[in-house]
Amino acid sequence: MPELQLRGGEVDGLRLHYVVEGRGPAVILVHGLGGFAETWRHNIGPLASRATVFALDLPGFGASAKPRTRYRLANFAGALRGFMDGLGLARASLVGHSLGGAVCITYSLTHPSRVERLALVGAVVPGCGYRPSWIYRLVALRGLGEVLSCAGHARLYKAALARCFHAPDRREVDFFVDYEYATRTDATARAAYLATLRDVRIDLEASAEDYRRALTTLELPVLLIHGRQDPVVPRAHCAEVAGVLRHAAVRWVDACGHFPQIEHVEAVNGWLVDFLVGRRAPR
Repeated sequence: MPELQLRGGEVDGLRLHYVVEGRGPAVILVHGLGGFAETWRHNIGPLASRATVFALDLPGFGASAKPRTRYRLANFAGALRGFMDGLGLARASLVGHSLGGAVCITYSLTHPSRVERLALVGAVVPGCGYRPSWIYRLVALRGLGEVLSCAGHARLYKAALARCFHAPDRREVDFFVDYEYATRTDATARAAYLATLRDVRIDLEASAEDYRRALTTLELPVLLIHGRQDPVVPRAHCAEVAGVLRHAAVRWVDACGHFPQIEHVEAVNGWLVDFLVGRRAPR
């Protein structure tokens, strides 16, 4: 997997791993909490037939660097900017899943001229009333989070992840947990994960009103893809987002949990291709 070392400002020296495939307009795929670039493996190929597709490991995740630093949405967006700068990408379309959606929204609000189109899959959007689950809040507690993270193991992670699917596929759950397991669950990875939980909560709660005001000004075309049975990000959250954004269209997915891009691959890939590199953007 290629590696890019960022230069300049707060991201100077930050090392990011990514996957790249295809040729054409740039599309960047941004994973969610605990995810990594290869979780998009079912989606990269279909998009790569019409675009140059980049799937990156965010800082703190996958094989990317996991520094002791802040992991707020602005920091992730800064890394995304550095990633585009480092690859010489003036503009790109963004696809974000779950927390990756919040990262893409933050980047789009701060760098709108550099984003062509925005697709949000099972996404968390700050400013639209999303409240983290009690488990999220429990693990985010200082001290307790460290104890719980040390007690984690693959079987427990798989059981928790399976609950995020409407009809869990063991192969998908196993891949998500087992891929580069040691690298993704060592002490530095656990520390980065906990820092992300704690820092992003600030954006979701303390910065909610600022995000809400900013969202109403976003002029980009946005495609929302959301599972009707999503147990992580309720469908009501997606409906609220659609009501706030000026140029958003929604594709609801029946019999689907938190991973539409995995649970309903063909439909989601078709929508993404049409929206990002095919038909005219919905208005």
